[in-house]
Amino acid sequence: MVGADAPHLPTNLRRSVSNTLKGSAGNLVEWYDVYVYSVFAASFEHHFFSPDDKNADVYIWAIFALTFLMRPVGSWFFGRYADRKGRRAALALSVTIMSLCSFAIAITPTRLSIGEWAAVILIICRLVQGFATGGEYGTSATYLSEAAVPKHRGFLASFHYVTLVGGHVLAQALFLALLLATSKEALADWGWRLAFLIGGVGALVVLWLRRTMDESLSEDAIEIAKKTKDSGSMGELVRNYWKELTACFLVTMGGTVAFYAYSVTGPNIVKASFAQSSPVMGSVITLIALTILMLLQPLGGYISDRVGRRTLLVFFGIGGTLFTWVIFTVLPQTNNALLSFAILTAGFVILTGYTSINAVVKAELFPTHVRALGVGFGYAIANSAFGGTAPVLYSAAQHADKETMFIAYVTLLIIGSLLVYLFLLRNRGANWLDHPEEMRKRKDSPGHRVFPMGV
Repeated sequence: MVGADAPHLPTNLRRSVSNTLKGSAGNLVEWYDVYVYSVFAASFEHHFFSPDDKNADVYIWAIFALTFLMRPVGSWFFGRYADRKGRRAALALSVTIMSLCSFAIAITPTRLSIGEWAAVILIICRLVQGFATGGEYGTSATYLSEAAVPKHRGFLASFHYVTLVGGHVLAQALFLALLLATSKEALADWGWRLAFLIGGVGALVVLWLRRTMDESLSEDAIEIAKKTKDSGSMGELVRNYWKELTACFLVTMGGTVAFYAYSVTGPNIVKASFAQSSPVMGSVITLIALTILMLLQPLGGYISDRVGRRTLLVFFGIGGTLFTWVIFTVLPQTNNALLSFAILTAGFVILTGYTSINAVVKAELFPTHVRALGVGFGYAIANSAFGGTAPVLYSAAQHADKETMFIAYVTLLIIGSLLVYLFLLRNRGANWLDHPEEMRKRKDSPGHRVFPMGV
């Protein structure tokens, strides 16, 4: 597997930046399609469930969580596809699927027209989008990490989350623009359909862009992968790289629950707090805070190139352990705009310690022939179990007046990942992206047990 393990690393910074932007554009649109659901959920829920049903919001968030069940399937399919046929082909396919589902949701009749079939169509579309998103994360994280020049890999790979958060920012910005230009009634009537329609059109534009970006694997590596049964093989991953896969899962565990708790539930708490007094203010606070989170990502990546990835992960782990209680105890009780903004933004600063570097951290764990599969599957399992379920668990905790249990749950998961950052990971040293030959020798040596993570 020498040829397949050898990465096709660019040496031209300008070309690397160009590929990063093209790869990130697709990520932006796909995650816009993911988050437009959460941002507009309150506007369209009565079109799929009866407004007289007090659990309608729980059902809507349960569908949001349900889509995460498809992410491991998508990560397996697209990871195998990307490791065997190249990253670019897999990314083009995932964004096409996402586009078709967004169009379908935009034109789906309401429950008043087709009854329960409206909810069924919504569930099917979201499941298929979960499948596409499962493939997008692992493949795009792998592509951006491979396409980055080594000395700036943390900085360039951070654009994975710039665009991931950017998708949320775009969805929030559109919500605010429609709210200012029309009304809450218009949002509930047709505004949410426009939001999904925009996502579908944007995905088609990205499909064209992705056809012009470079492949991060060399032609030799792709040819070898096509002829080698181990490339993109789940058996190969589980049999020979189970330690790395376990590390990927554990690194993701605390980060993904914090990401969805902070960046999805947190903004919803703020908007709910200002829903009666000033719905526009709640949206403005959320939009500005999310924009700051987006802009913080390159800074986190840049810092990791200087001080190491582990340092930032430990910062996130300690900060998340101490600050989760504040977000879910103080934030719901405040109607002060500045205080709400400060709490939300402080949480996002802490979150940056994970989000800005998590793509490259995971990519450094795996050799080329199982990298997209390993990154995507390890992330997807943790993401499905802990990430997508966070909003519905919080909603259920609210209904049962058990918010304290939710806070303890999130905090314990972050602590679990913090222990991994402290005791299983290293700041510097050889890794599969930069030193494949050395890593192969280590892998073949007796007693290999170190989870590599370096710069």
